[in-house]
Amino acid sequence: MLAYLPRPPTDTSRYGTFPQKPDLPAAPGAPVEDGGQKAAAAAAKRGAAMPNYPSAPRHSGFVPGEPSLPPSRGSLSAQQHRGRPSWCPPPAPQEAAARFYPLHALSVANIPNSSRGRTSARSSTAPTPEGLQGRRCKLLEEDSPMAQAGRRQRQRYVTKVGKCQVNLGNIQDKKRFLSDIFTTIVDLKYRWFLFVFMMCYVVTWVVFGFIYFLDAWVRGDVWHQGDPEWQACIENVDGFVSALLLSVESQRTIGYGTRMVTANCAEGVILLIAQSIVGSMIDAMMVGCMFVKISRPKKRAQTLIFSKNCVISLRDEKLCLMFRVGDLRESHMVDAKIRAKLIKSRQTAEGEFIPLEQSELNLGYDTGEDRLFLVEPQIICHVINRRSPFWDMSAESLRREQFEIIIILEGIVEATGKCHVLAAGMTCQARTSYTEDEILWGYRFEPCMSLEKGAFQVDYSRFEMTFEVQTPAASAKELQELRELEQQEHSTLSLYWDQLVQPC
Repeated sequence: MLAYLPRPPTDTSRYGTFPQKPDLPAAPGAPVEDGGQKAAAAAAKRGAAMPNYPSAPRHSGFVPGEPSLPPSRGSLSAQQHRGRPSWCPPPAPQEAAARFYPLHALSVANIPNSSRGRTSARSSTAPTPEGLQGRRCKLLEEDSPMAQAGRRQRQRYVTKVGKCQVNLGNIQDKKRFLSDIFTTIVDLKYRWFLFVFMMCYVVTWVVFGFIYFLDAWVRGDVWHQGDPEWQACIENVDGFVSALLLSVESQRTIGYGTRMVTANCAEGVILLIAQSIVGSMIDAMMVGCMFVKISRPKKRAQTLIFSKNCVISLRDEKLCLMFRVGDLRESHMVDAKIRAKLIKSRQTAEGEFIPLEQSELNLGYDTGEDRLFLVEPQIICHVINRRSPFWDMSAESLRREQFEIIIILEGIVEATGKCHVLAAGMTCQARTSYTEDEILWGYRFEPCMSLEKGAFQVDYSRFEMTFEVQTPAASAKELQELRELEQQEHSTLSLYWDQLVQPC
């Protein structure tokens, strides 16, 4: 359950277990910033929301039309060592570490972290000479967000192939499964299903064969074989094996003509009628289960593919979370619908812990964009707005979150759902999931369609390919606030200019 709780901040320069430099108070003789310096500081603070732009932001706060720039080695190395401070902590006594950073303020409660615990133990028990400064810098580098993302392994709620990782146990009232015997038999694995299929016939043959043999033995038909004056109830039954053959011939309507039930006894006729009815019921049930078992469209989901990663970038000046879906078959899905669930644990204001809470991600339900005509690969978009759970999530806070996005694609198999048979069509469902480590901030999917020889050609080798684009690292909430601030400043300047140009 702790796997989906928010992680503590990974800024080791602030929350680390090593002693840090204290904030020195300003000198009493330091000059006070004037109005121009304050305005410059405010402008720099507004521009800090978009650190990956090569130039100053324009009026809208971002540059959507500029081409993407490939990342350089220096930028990659800076991103990899972003969690490492620019200076290695100098050796300091343990009293200073305890004075500036108490232990109760290092991490979020109820979230064990083995690496931090070992680091704290080392720093509290071992001395800190200057010879250990390199090892301390190495520990800080290992505690960086990139290293934690590569080292973190946790249990997924749904695997990439769509299998739910939930095991049901301690079920007391198991008779409920027998009340729905048809679904229980269909849900069995193939080896158990075939075992139940064969045993239903074998058991009925053996039971009715034993009854035939018992009737023949009680009436004395077994002891009067070959006697022309004896009126037998069941002819040519001299043992259990011959009675078993009579049972198989009667239920399967084979009728070789050597063993038969005569009209000399009423119980033989009643027994034959009962076996015929029971055999018909078993045929109807087991053949129906076999047909449903082999025709279930589970394997159809193997040809519905999803991209391995989600991307977050700007689309129509809005921050969007996107992923790609595709259908490999030429027989397409009918009435395909897609939806997404966010799985994340949280704690309420009253202290209640809700494990694996499910919330809906809007993929265009209100506009009908969640209904797909899945002929070519399509990019599904979730607009991050005020109703989105990612409204206040930035590129930096994304690395500290723990959640899982479940994607569910449903549709009717075209081979079973055409025209008037649509109501009886079989529904196919494909699932996948994305964790926070599989979301790429500032990327887009490459096009995979082209026009060749009068038809559109889909290149599935480019299905997973992405490329980097210029995207603000701030959250959608901060971008909206920045736009509102710029609009307010623009309206204020316009009003001031209108007052200036008015005649006296």
